[in-house]
Amino acid sequence: MKEPIEIAQNVRTALGRGAPVVALESTVIAHGLPDKTGIEAAAAMAKEIDSEGCTPAVIGIIEGKIKVGLSDEEIKRLAESEDVMKLSTREIAEAIVAKKDGATTVAATMSIANSTGIPVIATGGIGGVHRGANESWDISADLWELAKTPSLVVCSGAKSVLDLPATLEWLETHQVPVYGFGTDELPAFYSRKSGLKAKKLDSPKDVSEMYLARLSLGQRSAMVLAVPIPEKDEVDLSDEIEQAIAAAKEQKIAGSELTPWLLSHIQQLSGGKAVSANLSLLANNAKVAAQVAAVMLGERDVKRIGYR
Repeated sequence: MKEPIEIAQNVRTALGRGAPVVALESTVIAHGLPDKTGIEAAAAMAKEIDSEGCTPAVIGIIEGKIKVGLSDEEIKRLAESEDVMKLSTREIAEAIVAKKDGATTVAATMSIANSTGIPVIATGGIGGVHRGANESWDISADLWELAKTPSLVVCSGAKSVLDLPATLEWLETHQVPVYGFGTDELPAFYSRKSGLKAKKLDSPKDVSEMYLARLSLGQRSAMVLAVPIPEKDEVDLSDEIEQAIAAAKEQKIAGSELTPWLLSHIQQLSGGKAVSANLSLLANNAKVAAQVAAVMLGERDVKRIGYR
């Protein structure tokens, strides 16, 4: 990435001394959660990462400048502004040229983190194949970035509004391995169960060894680590999800607006249960990501085996 990237001093210091850093996407802050809840989510994730001895780096664009390690004020700005672009990799240049504020999706976060030398990313859920994609061809750009960019993406599976079997099949076809953390079943975001099988990795050390082994073999796709939501915070929102999908179809909501609209609608229908579950899984994913990052950099120099 040739466009200059502004790296926060604490992130730059950590990278310079080979300390672990975990990248965080910002779309969940700006578009995935209500205003103040997005700020709360960012703070909770940062706290979990700090507690594991790692440095959190929220990625976003402010006034056309790519930033790795947003300040609290910049996070608040993305959460509260009404005019924040949702940025996949395709829109990064648009935001730079227009000098706009933008929140990065998983895809854009992976691309920027890769340019900066940060291999581990934490998020809530990745994008995927939308229901009815056989007619709409609506497939998230997250998947294409996962297929080409070496990163370890820690999530709670794909967002549950998606076609999970089709998403898993797409990832398999494009050689993106999906592992369950402590489970042999793919988590389904709000739920710990999906009925879909996943290969199981039991510890941060197991995850680190698998990821570094793939890099050493020259495999350039990402690796997905799917972490179940903590059991106490799991909720069944299947009815709300179906209602939201039906409403979106009736209102002809599509494209990049669809997923944020669906998540917002589910939050309204669930009476706050969806937001609480989302906050829980985000913090938990951040903690697991930091544990893996700490082990990874303790085992081997990622740069030496060709991460960048």
